[in-house]
Amino acid sequence: MADTIMVAGVGETAVSGISLVDTLNILLINVFTAMATGGAVIAAQELGDENRDEALKASNQLIFVVLIFSSVLMVLSLLFNYQILRTIYGTIEPSVMNYARTYYYLTALSFPFLAVYNGSAAICRSMGNSGISMKVSMLMNAINIAGNAILIYGFHLEVAGAGISTLLSRITAAVILVWVIRNPKLPLHIDKNFHLGFHPAVIRRIMGIGVPMGVENGLFQGGKLLVAGLVSSFGTTSIAANAVAGTICSFQVIPGSAISLAMITVVGQAVGAKRYREAKRYAKNFIFLIMGAHFLICFPMLVFLPHIIGLYHVSEQTAELARIICTLHGLCCVLIWAPSFALPNALRAADDVTFAMCITIMSMLLCRIAMSFVLGRYLGMGLIGVWIAMVLDWAVRGVIYAGRMASGGWLKQHKRLAARQEAEKAVLQNT
Repeated sequence: MADTIMVAGVGETAVSGISLVDTLNILLINVFTAMATGGAVIAAQELGDENRDEALKASNQLIFVVLIFSSVLMVLSLLFNYQILRTIYGTIEPSVMNYARTYYYLTALSFPFLAVYNGSAAICRSMGNSGISMKVSMLMNAINIAGNAILIYGFHLEVAGAGISTLLSRITAAVILVWVIRNPKLPLHIDKNFHLGFHPAVIRRIMGIGVPMGVENGLFQGGKLLVAGLVSSFGTTSIAANAVAGTICSFQVIPGSAISLAMITVVGQAVGAKRYREAKRYAKNFIFLIMGAHFLICFPMLVFLPHIIGLYHVSEQTAELARIICTLHGLCCVLIWAPSFALPNALRAADDVTFAMCITIMSMLLCRIAMSFVLGRYLGMGLIGVWIAMVLDWAVRGVIYAGRMASGGWLKQHKRLAARQEAEKAVLQNT
């Protein structure tokens, strides 16, 4: 959000360039974020089952896996920068493409650092120490904002300044959190000398959650990229309005995103300890907590929305389009975001990742993508039609996930895996 706001003075083309890259980066970042979530689920379950050795193995393998995946994505992004952007977005204004390429190069360099930060933060949350990751996140954002102010306004580096400050802030955050989780006194930590080891069995468990979730998030973000390509065909005004609205709306869901991450730890530990009723109760409480938190942040944002949009210095047409979208998003954020985005985390904490993946993919294809083209292009609703299709996707997924939890089907996979592990332990003890 800071990059988009602070580069707005450069012009709508700069805002559009950063927006296009941010949409792509979310797709790539979600791949190793999924692996971090997989490791966090395993670590939380093992802590709940009071199996500290396996929890420590999961922590070390988590950092190992995300570092490998993020490094591969960084290399591919650096080598095929232009080809990737050209393939996804097609023909866009040359100035927008130039800004996008610059920002993409710099943010790609930060992938390994962001991956290690995410993995380390997941370890902190798994042991119930989310405070340190929150403080480091605040520091990272402060460095980013200060860096933007110096490099964009002081040295007039424009989009490059935003990219450099993002890179430096992520490097700082990764170094601090790695230093924290090297402490052997913590319930979960990594090897002090970075001897992460190689434990295929633990990696398979992490991948068992991370891969389906990565596929789910990857295809979901891929769908968003297709929609972004559709939006880019509406012209620079729609691209800029989409960028402004997307940035503001991302701020509206910050409480829910943070609480849903904590949900993985709390529900995962309860599931690992086989306290299934307690896990379900926790999940329900988290849903209502998120809805309340979203109301508290969305209501004042909608009241002061014209002033917030005014920070971007965009044209009146762009501002009006962004206002309509932000209002729609804010209302739906309070009512239907939590069942659509938080409940899947409860399912993942109970190893029900395949179901969540299938529902997300089907809903994305039928609602978000198909209806975006129907409403946005064929019915002539443009950008507003695209956002209506998005909230329709939320509603469909939320209803299905709620039904899955109510039926008890979300616990079946974990019970099968737990029974298999107990049988394997019994065989080992008898040999």
